[in-house]
Amino acid sequence: MILSQLPPTQINVMKSVYDMIQKDTNSSFVWNGTDKSSTPCSWKGISCNSNNSSITKVSVSLFSISRSDFLPVVCQIDTLESLDVSQNHLSSIPNEFFTSCGGTSGLKLLNFSRNKLEGVLPTFTGFGKLESLDFSYNNLNGKVELQLDGLNSLKSLNLSYNRFSGSVPRSFGKFNILEELQLSANFFEGEFPSQVVNFANLTLLDLSLNNISGVIPDRLGELSKLQVLILSANGLSGTIPQYLRNIRTLTRFAANQNQFVGNIPLGITTYLRNLDLSFNNLNGTIPQDLLSPLNLQFVDLTSNNLEGPVPANISVNVIRLRLGQNSLNGLFPSASFGSLHSLTYLELDNNQLSGSIPSELGKCKKLALLNLAQNNLSGVIPVELGDISDLQVLSLQYNNLVGEIPSNISQLNKLQRLNFSWNSLNGSIPSSISSLRTLTNLNLQGNKLHGRIPIDISNLNVLLELQLGGNQLGGPIPEMPLSLQIALNLSHNLFQGPIPSSLSRLTSLEVLDLSYNRFSGQIPDFLARMGGLTRLVLSFNQLSGNVPEFQGFVNVETHGNDGLIYLSPVTPPQAAKKRKSIVVAVLVPIAGVATIAVFALIAISVTRRYYRINDEHFYSGEEIPQSLVVQGKVLTANSIHKSNIDFTKAMVAVSEPSNVVFKTRFSTYYKAVMPSGTTYFVKKLNWSDKILQLGSHELFGEELKNIGKLNNSNVMIPLGYLLSSDSAYLLYEFAPIGALYDVLRGSLGYSLDWASRYSIAIGVAQGLAFLHGCDTGPILLLDLSSKSILLKSQNEAQIGDIELYKVIDPSKSTGSFSAVAGSVGYIPPGNELFLVKVKDPSTLIYTPMGNVTCFRRKYEYAYTMRVTMAGNVYSFGVVLLELLTGRPAVSQGTELAKSVLSNSEKHNKWDHILDSSISKTSLNVRSQMLAVLKLALACVSVSPEGRPKMKSVLRMLLNAR
Repeated sequence: MILSQLPPTQINVMKSVYDMIQKDTNSSFVWNGTDKSSTPCSWKGISCNSNNSSITKVSVSLFSISRSDFLPVVCQIDTLESLDVSQNHLSSIPNEFFTSCGGTSGLKLLNFSRNKLEGVLPTFTGFGKLESLDFSYNNLNGKVELQLDGLNSLKSLNLSYNRFSGSVPRSFGKFNILEELQLSANFFEGEFPSQVVNFANLTLLDLSLNNISGVIPDRLGELSKLQVLILSANGLSGTIPQYLRNIRTLTRFAANQNQFVGNIPLGITTYLRNLDLSFNNLNGTIPQDLLSPLNLQFVDLTSNNLEGPVPANISVNVIRLRLGQNSLNGLFPSASFGSLHSLTYLELDNNQLSGSIPSELGKCKKLALLNLAQNNLSGVIPVELGDISDLQVLSLQYNNLVGEIPSNISQLNKLQRLNFSWNSLNGSIPSSISSLRTLTNLNLQGNKLHGRIPIDISNLNVLLELQLGGNQLGGPIPEMPLSLQIALNLSHNLFQGPIPSSLSRLTSLEVLDLSYNRFSGQIPDFLARMGGLTRLVLSFNQLSGNVPEFQGFVNVETHGNDGLIYLSPVTPPQAAKKRKSIVVAVLVPIAGVATIAVFALIAISVTRRYYRINDEHFYSGEEIPQSLVVQGKVLTANSIHKSNIDFTKAMVAVSEPSNVVFKTRFSTYYKAVMPSGTTYFVKKLNWSDKILQLGSHELFGEELKNIGKLNNSNVMIPLGYLLSSDSAYLLYEFAPIGALYDVLRGSLGYSLDWASRYSIAIGVAQGLAFLHGCDTGPILLLDLSSKSILLKSQNEAQIGDIELYKVIDPSKSTGSFSAVAGSVGYIPPGNELFLVKVKDPSTLIYTPMGNVTCFRRKYEYAYTMRVTMAGNVYSFGVVLLELLTGRPAVSQGTELAKSVLSNSEKHNKWDHILDSSISKTSLNVRSQMLAVLKLALACVSVSPEGRPKMKSVLRMLLNAR
């Protein structure tokens, strides 16, 4: 043992600190077992100088300390240079600390990060040699003004992840030797802080996740030592400065989630290693030199308006390349990928790339994720893809691929997700696919596959979802993997005979779809006993006999089986009667004619009366009235959409009940396939909803034009519209997965792990924050719910029905206020409902952006529900709870938000609230879910004032990971 040479005063101080922390009942004290009589220099977290004659560093990080009374005592060590109390539970710092430590002349580092500190930033006096100060990840608030004025030696300041507001203080300009400034995830606002250009030694500047606006100042290019510049998630605008390319030390530039426009500057990646410009409004082509520098490793340009080809010259050192959700076109740059041996992520989805998938991709041996979905790719799937041994996710859906599925796909022994859906693949499913033992999701639907399902498919023993619908498969159905839980979809195939008894073994299965086959015989009783089943689709087969009585909540669809006998008093659903063929007969021959002629012929066709519709989706009880198309327009500036949209095809689609995808409170979504083969949504605002008031067609058309100018990938923006005398038809990009509500209920055959749910939450938050922050004023949602959130993929969410605030006439409502302003379960509590006495309710002025009014007839009172941003935040909080719990917003008359709030208050434990099938997958997932749950509870606060703003919600949501 090294004998202590410490002065007695320092030994006594440390013994006092030892005793004070030991008394902290909330502390899992790691000095337990330490010999208190030994030299403090041997204690964990304590550092002394070379001869153990003085203490220089005290670190009690991760000690679970909640009491702070030891802080003034530890500062009695006059040789102390570093004090680290990070990652504890401190809620305050005693004033005596600043008096005591302010006199410690040698103190250079203070770290209070990741505690629970509240209140305003304390004032520092006497800390003349302090070089590093860290208050990140606390709950400090208020403005930062003169509290740090005396810190003339400061080189590193971190105030990230607090609640500071106001502008970035100009007094920071005094820190002329500052090297690192981190202010991310606060509420700082105002123009870009020009004072930072005075920090000649600055190497790191992080202003992300604030409300900073304006343009990046030109003088920022004078910071010749800058290495990292992070400006993400603000309100910055203008163009990306060209001078950034002149900062030779700059290795990382992140300006994603802003409002930058214009072209990407030439040469900007000359010295960069990491570039993130995703989720902006950048346009033009990708500069040919952008991807070529050898120093470049990470590039993210997702969700902009970029067009043109992918540059052919790509650096061999690129690790992640994300160019999805743009308008890139041209041939796939095949020659570029043969030498990208470091590439792990390649995302080119949601573009208009054409040509074949290059075989050279097979040389990218480290590729873990390959996403080429929703392009115009053609040709066969290269067999060389089977050589990418590290591949975990392979997404090629929604292309024009042909040929057979390569048998050597079985070599991908790490593959977890395989999606070849909605192509034109033929041949049989290779039997070798059964050897993909790590596969959790297999989606081959919407192709031309024939033959039998591989007999050994049960070997996929971790498979959760199997989508084989929309093919030409037949023969006996083999035993399925017992792990199937999310969905088994065999619909729209050629299977026949009795429903196999082997399906009874799928006790965890939630969705089973056998519709549109030739199954015969009785519905087996075991289907009624499958405890996990929530949806069973047996429609349009040749089934007969009695329909079993299903226990619990199971959505059973059996229409199209004429031989079934229903023992329950509920009548069987009936198929919709066919509409008059005059619509198709008139419309189909005129495809491609001039727009004005199309409108004329559509007007003729839609004036025909339709037969009454009686099935479960469309029943209205009366005939649809005559209509006349009076106005129509393509809104999008995208040339691809312009060439694809055919109003004739859109109206033909609306005339066929089989094209209905789903319905929301005020609208019906139809699937319309254009002559180009591209699928779009046609949304019809339901004419039977009396509270819909289209009013002036010219006025509504102008409103749609304004909405059409919006640009956000998480908001459904209309591409075009048709207006009739009593209806509106809006065209949108197709969201193939459907509504979040149906996905969470398991009715569409998709699964959502935590990564997907988290991405969806982020997407909805981004969209809602965008709508609330529109330059022309906030756009408020009247009915935000999981039914109005559509999924383009399992990670991409879009908010729908944003135009409703312009077409609701609440005076037509004959029901409760919820019929107008939201769905039950998503409406804020009663303190936002006001009872207003008026002489004549019909004289109340309706302002779509202000109050939504609903009248109770025969009374002189009018209920007024104020639709506000806080109300939208509440609805979003309910959506978060649905994602976290897997439960609907209302179940058996109980609202989810109220139930969760009640349970959390009673038990003070939240684990039982979470969807256990998700939260128990890993400790990391559980931790993230609990963080998001905390945010959700803040969003559904009873008090509107207690709810955070959407931009803050987005920030906190991003922090949860």
